[in-house]
Amino acid sequence: MSIMDKMKNLLGQHGDKVDKVVEKAGDMVDHKTGGKYADKVDKAQEQAKRTAERWGDEDRRP
Repeated sequence: MSIMDKMKNLLGQHGDKVDKVVEKAGDMVDHKTGGKYADKVDKAQEQAKRTAERWGDEDRRP
């Protein structure tokens, strides 16, 4: 089993927690940068969530 397979498996099992972590990390970056890059951080958060969701869905397929 490759590392990607392991990641997809974990995302499939804990997808709800991933969203919370992504939000928290983005909020921390916004705080540290004074919101200077808020638009870029928001885009990165959304992309990370979509990717995590897609990978998690791949793992749940038969």
